[in-house]
Amino acid sequence: MKRAIIVHCWGGYPQYCWYPWVKKELEGKGFQVEVPAFPETDLPKMNQWVPKLQEVVGEPDEELFLVGHSLGCATIMRYLENLKEDEKVGGVFFVAGFNENVGFDEIGNFFETPIDLEKIKTKSKNGFVAIHSDDDPYVDLKYADIFREKLNAEIIIKHNAKHFSGAIEGEDSCLELPDVVRSVDIFFTKR
Repeated sequence: MKRAIIVHCWGGYPQYCWYPWVKKELEGKGFQVEVPAFPETDLPKMNQWVPKLQEVVGEPDEELFLVGHSLGCATIMRYLENLKEDEKVGGVFFVAGFNENVGFDEIGNFFETPIDLEKIKTKSKNGFVAIHSDDDPYVDLKYADIFREKLNAEIIIKHNAKHFSGAIEGEDSCLELPDVVRSVDIFFTKR
């Protein structure tokens, strides 16, 4: 069965920003979609978030598509690092993702060791898509270049989309994200 799991951001929750819209759209295309609530979302800990994702995934397979937002992307990368040699997912989608600490002590525990992008690259059958904004106040566009270079990710740059979040620090809420749905569609048909 084709499945998608959306991994929310630091401070996020299942009904936050674009997650419900993407969930509804993918369900309309026959996906089973989960948006789990991760523990201690205001003070996230890698040693809680990665096991939570492992629990929600169960057995990974090539019918599984992972969608991460911000710190959710790092959670997915840490999860993929731990897959067995013969395990893969169908596709991975990063929204405002980064692979190192972007300057916040609260999330430093996710980056105490470098993320192994070489290993991760082999864990997605259909590859990676990274969606970034040219005015993200937290995530520099250099991460789009890193994902393109290290993961051979398809890059989508949105204009004036900030951090694709809810209404924080004067940012308008991002309530729909059609690029995620289109990308999942394309990846699923490539199988």
